[in-house]
Amino acid sequence: MDSSNDEVALYMPNFIRIYKDGHAERLAGTEILPATAIDPQTGVSSKDIVIVPETGVSARLFLPKITNSSAQKLPLLIYIHGGGFCIETPFSPIYTPYVSSLVAEGNVVAVSVHFRRAPEHPLPIAYDDSWVVLQWVASHCKGNGPEEWLTEHADLNRVSMMGDSAGANIAHNMALRAAETPLEGVRFVGLGLIHPYFFGEKQQLGSEASDEEKKSKADKLWLLLCPSTSGCDDPLMNPATCANLEKLACKRVLVCVAEKDGLKERGEFYHKTLGKSGWGGELELMEVEGEGHVFHLFNPTDEKAVAMMSRFASFINQN
Repeated sequence: MDSSNDEVALYMPNFIRIYKDGHAERLAGTEILPATAIDPQTGVSSKDIVIVPETGVSARLFLPKITNSSAQKLPLLIYIHGGGFCIETPFSPIYTPYVSSLVAEGNVVAVSVHFRRAPEHPLPIAYDDSWVVLQWVASHCKGNGPEEWLTEHADLNRVSMMGDSAGANIAHNMALRAAETPLEGVRFVGLGLIHPYFFGEKQQLGSEASDEEKKSKADKLWLLLCPSTSGCDDPLMNPATCANLEKLACKRVLVCVAEKDGLKERGEFYHKTLGKSGWGGELELMEVEGEGHVFHLFNPTDEKAVAMMSRFASFINQN
């Protein structure tokens, strides 16, 4: 092997090592949990669907326990996982149990998106893959789509998108894209952004101004993941630079932040910026004290995490 292939471009302990030739060594988020016919803990069924065989774009679908009285179609949740655009999948031991529990709590159908990950597949590929999944969901609007779980049980007039960290970033950008290119038969009612991964360059917030190392690493990671970018003020990363933020395609937005999360200020800034943009929907901010980034995924039985899930379930079920 050429020794240049071993040169490290960026190392983030317990997360990822990215090499200068574009390949990566993932240090977390690589485990896979199989889908189950019925989860004994939640009663939820799950299965995997390949949407684009050529690229591997796929999804894990979740269906709550259906009874004879469940004739009415259920709200649909589109969930987009986090992991900095470069680790984790919907099939991991973190995301499968969490989405399954949320499906049981909310009595909803869910599509958990699997996009190709950077740096091997540079951004904006993850955004484009996620959009392909949304288009696939929309193909069920006339009741003759390819997936019976969606055709028979999902109400496409009550669709919410949720994501955590980088997944929240993607979910926000999907709501913008849906405003520019409406999906026939799909009505987005909710957008839930959990500890969203946004950043910026010219306007620094909170610790960004004093922690030069943090800012430098964030800038470098974004450039490695999205080589075509103009920088961290790219609208994909900094919603404050979006030209059409006021057109966000949903009725309500819930922004969740955590007190000890280094991205807290960015989440609050998003909430503030959207509120001033002229967007006419309902906007909520939820802050959890004493906790860090995506704590609810690593300790889902924690009292605060349980309260968050209850809030999410209620949010998804609003019309």
